[in-house]
Amino acid sequence: MRSIFIIVASVFLSLNSVQAQEKKETNLTPIKDDGKQEIKINMATAIGGFPELSYEYFPIDNMGIGISAGFAVEDKEFLTNRAQFTPYYRLYFGNKKSSGFFIEGNMAYSFQAEITSEIIYDTLTSSYRTINSSAKSSGFGFGAAIGVKLLARNRFTGEIYAGGGRLFNRNIIGGYPRVGLSLGIRL
Repeated sequence: MRSIFIIVASVFLSLNSVQAQEKKETNLTPIKDDGKQEIKINMATAIGGFPELSYEYFPIDNMGIGISAGFAVEDKEFLTNRAQFTPYYRLYFGNKKSSGFFIEGNMAYSFQAEITSEIIYDTLTSSYRTINSSAKSSGFGFGAAIGVKLLARNRFTGEIYAGGGRLFNRNIIGGYPRVGLSLGIRL
């Protein structure tokens, strides 16, 4: 009788331990994949005097369509690019919805302004003079970038990307950088 009790107790405890292993609980909440849009700010360009805000929409799991808008807060002497609007298309290669490694194709419409100074010698007064001139331009161009987007459990995102593009028409600067260290939230 005593041996039967020990056998039943050991079977009960072993079944209970197997069941406990199957019910292994974690305190982590699953990542919410129901967000179809995202708003973010580019911290890298904001530090450089050109804050850029972006909106991205995800029509399917591995694709994003968005637009970025950046404006210069520095003077024309320091930053030639005054404003830029950049629509883009991204293709994601990660396991989670619209995250992981991506490639990007983009277009840009850029407004540029430049102030140049020229020192000339005036023979009538036998002195040097400084002549300031300004130039403005706008241009349309195409570019590409590659990067990585990380998605946190609380719907916050972080991404880092690098690339560039070429502007057409007569521009002060013939190209534009496409770099970023962005923080955002998926809605």
